[in-house]
Order: sequence, then C-alpha cells, then structure tokens
Amino acid sequence: MRTKTVHSSPVGIEDIAAYIPNHFLPIESLAVQRGIEPDKLTKGLGLKAMALPDVYEDTATMAANAARMLIERNNLKPQDIGRLYLGTESALDGAKPTATYALEMLRRYYREDHGVDCFTRCDVIDMTFACIGGVDALLNTVDWVRAGKDRIGIVIASDFAKYELGSTGEYTQGAGAIAMLVKEKPSLISILPEVGVATRGVHDFFKPIRQVAKEDLVKEVLSLLPAEAEASEVLTNLPDGFDQAGVLDSNDEELGIHVMTPTFDGPYSNWTYQRRVREAYDHFVEQVDQPVDEQPIFTWARAVMHLPYAAHGRRMLMDTFVRELDRQGLWADVASSSRLDPAPRLVDFKTEQAFDAAWDTYLRAVSKTQAYKSFVSEQLKGSADASSLTGNLYAGSIFMALMSTLVRAEESGDQLAGKTLGFIGYGSGSKSKVFAGAVRSPWEKKVKSWKLFETFAARTPVDYVTYEKLHRGQLTAPLAAPKNTFVLDRIGKEENKIGARYYKWIK
Repeated sequence: MRTKTVHSSPVGIEDIAAYIPNHFLPIESLAVQRGIEPDKLTKGLGLKAMALPDVYEDTATMAANAARMLIERNNLKPQDIGRLYLGTESALDGAKPTATYALEMLRRYYREDHGVDCFTRCDVIDMTFACIGGVDALLNTVDWVRAGKDRIGIVIASDFAKYELGSTGEYTQGAGAIAMLVKEKPSLISILPEVGVATRGVHDFFKPIRQVAKEDLVKEVLSLLPAEAEASEVLTNLPDGFDQAGVLDSNDEELGIHVMTPTFDGPYSNWTYQRRVREAYDHFVEQVDQPVDEQPIFTWARAVMHLPYAAHGRRMLMDTFVRELDRQGLWADVASSSRLDPAPRLVDFKTEQAFDAAWDTYLRAVSKTQAYKSFVSEQLKGSADASSLTGNLYAGSIFMALMSTLVRAEESGDQLAGKTLGFIGYGSGSKSKVFAGAVRSPWEKKVKSWKLFETFAARTPVDYVTYEKLHRGQLTAPLAAPKNTFVLDRIGKEENKIGARYYKWIK
C-alpha cells in the first residue's frame, strides 16, 4: 500500500464569504417593546440589529448561498472540492446531515456546466458542539489538507440563533452563514498547529429532545376545548396495529419534541465560557512554550473570539489578562497603579464557590481600569463591529469576528502581514479551543473583495410586528421576492417522504 508523506507547506484560510439575510430588526424596536432602556442593549451589549431569515431561508439555504459565493469568487471547480464540512447547532434533521441539503443545492446549480456527478466525491458532514462546531470543522479540515497534497476543502458555519420571545436571550438573536476555503499556501490566514483544548460536560445551554406523554398532550388540547372529555378515552380511539395515521398514532407512549429555542442559564454560561477558556489557553501555552515575558495574549496582533453578543469579548478576556500578568509577576504593580487590592487567592477561601464569587467581583473592578480598557481596545479592535449588526451567529460568530477584524484593519491601514492572530472559540456544553493563525500577504486584496459593511448597509429593516410574526412562523409570503438565491421550496407530506426538504435556485 502506498503511503503519503505529510507536507510542511502552510495550510489555512484562502478566502471567506458571508451570507447574511437581507432583513433585520433594529434593536431599538425590540427594546421599546420589551420595556428595556435602549442604551442597555446598544451601549451595554453593543447591539444594533439582528439579522432575520425570510420564510424561505434556513440553515441549509444560508450554507449553500455562502458556499456558492465562495466558489464563484475563487473560480473553483466542484470536482476539485474534496470536502464540505458544516458546523451548526441548527440542524434540520436528526440523522440526515444538513450539509447534504447544501451539497445537493450546489450539485443541481452546477450540474449543467460540470456534470450531474460534479460533487459525488465530496465528503460532507455536520459537526455539532453548540457554537464551537465551526471551529471543529475548520481545524479538522486543516488537518485533512495537511495530510494530503493539493487538497481543497470548504468549511461552513451556518446557524439561526433563535430564543423564546421575551427571554433574556431574545435580543442577541441573529442568523447567517460563513464559508471558508481551506487549502495549502493560503492567501489570508495560515493556521498554526498548536491547539489548546478544554472540555467539560455541563448544562449551561442545550436543546434537549423533550419527551411528552401522549396523554398529557391530549389533556392540553382538551383544556382548550369547551366540551369535557378524558384524555385516556380519546387515546382509546387510536387505531390498533403498527401503521401510523398521524402524530399521536406513534407506536411510542411518549413523543419527542425538538424545538429550536434553547434551555439556558446565562450567568452560568458566562462562568463556563470563562473557565473553559482559562483551561484551553493554559493548554495552548504549554504547547507553544514561549518565554514567560512573551505570553501569547500579549504578543498576538489581535484576539478573535466567539461573540454571543458584540460586547461579550471584552467581558471574557479579564480572567486571562489578570492571570497572565500575574504569571509574569507584573500584576501586583498593575493592581497598585490601578488602585486595586491584590487578586483573590483560592487558598484564602473555604470553598471554591466563595472564591469564584470573590473573583467575579474582582474582575468587574478590573474591567473598569484604564490598563484593561487599553488592552481590550487594541486586542479586540474592530472585531465586534459586524456582530453588532448581525446578532449571534452561533458557530459562525467567531468567523464573523475574524472578518470584521480584518476589514477594519484594512480600512485603518494596519500592517498585519506576518503577524499572529489568536483565536478563542467556545461552545456550550462545554468546550473551548485556543489556537493561532499567521496573517499572509497580501491579505488586504482578499479583504477588500468582501464588501462586508456595504452588504449590511444594503439590507432592509422590518418593524416589530413583522418580526414577531416571523418568529412565530405566522408568515407564509416572503418579506421580499427571492432573487439569485437558494430557497426552501417545500417540505414533503407524502408517505415515506414526510418531513423531507426540497430546495431550488431562484434567478
């Protein structure tokens, strides 16, 4: 059997394409309806608008649209694309990967010019781990390219961040897809091999399959009706046998219900985010083995983070900022000059919970110091600007932060070529990955072609009433006639095709 030698050429991101829905809700509109002071959302959380998918859009259409943009811009041949990996937590099926829907849309789109089998040899898969699924897909694909020769892969992060109406997560909603071209000798970012990882099985944010007894479901229906009846009596009317005539005629005693909106604990999720990042960063530092006075967080040209909302990054770097300065023996002087007490030490507390509470209080004080404000102003420069206009993209959030960082750097004339960007990913459940990438030259040419903020400016706002109808699924007609886009055409209702999704291209 012939073996291949892993090559040493740089591997990473050649180009990035973003697909963001054409409609958005101004965040002030939601603030007024919810009785929230607008400044708490716009200034406190950095939110300006949330992207809203139209009625014909879903995770698959957004993914296919982003991939098509990438393919067209880079003049790719479908036959040359060896894999299409999708990071998402908005999957459309419990067994069939959402990536297969995206691939089929692309196959149909390109079959006239490239043949009906143009994507047959393209490997596809969904990777799900909350908001870090896109990072997993990227790093996995980078390793795959490194292990071969002349391999080309497309990585997509596509999600619809949807929360219950009136919940504390509602104002962070967003939607969109980011597609990245991964290859040897990239023009944009080469991904360095060291990856710090930290994983712990927790319940900070999740989307469970909720089991509901049939009888309880019937009771709920009966409670809405004027006539009196017993739920158990209703169920006796179901036909015998294994054939299924409807939802309640399932052969199981309980029904599994999956909803798009999550179960979550915001403060706990912030704590797990901070803790996993601490652990992953420490793991990363062990691998890069740099001198103590040249720790990564202070040598990166920029830090690119997962942003559940625009201002979240500056709240999550405080822990690493203090700990790294302390590791270098510098924190005592910084704290003194900032008129802060020495940092709390675990050994001085009876329980870890008591220490955590004191540490959180201390970090809030750190966040107000000029030393920290200057640090995050430089490290996160420009990264949140796009997020403030889209809302949370879940798996795509960190890559939208990357695009935003590079666009703003190009506009400012910042010289990033040859410099290192640090990536800090997080996914609830929970896992963090910390890695780095070197900016290639000439990166500016790629970035200019994105026209990221021009795309945002061309979108159409909707009013609150329209937003709520979209959220509830009460609209059937599109907000605007689709043009030059993939759309959900219909969902199957016939036998053996119930729930199958069918898509088409609209010129």
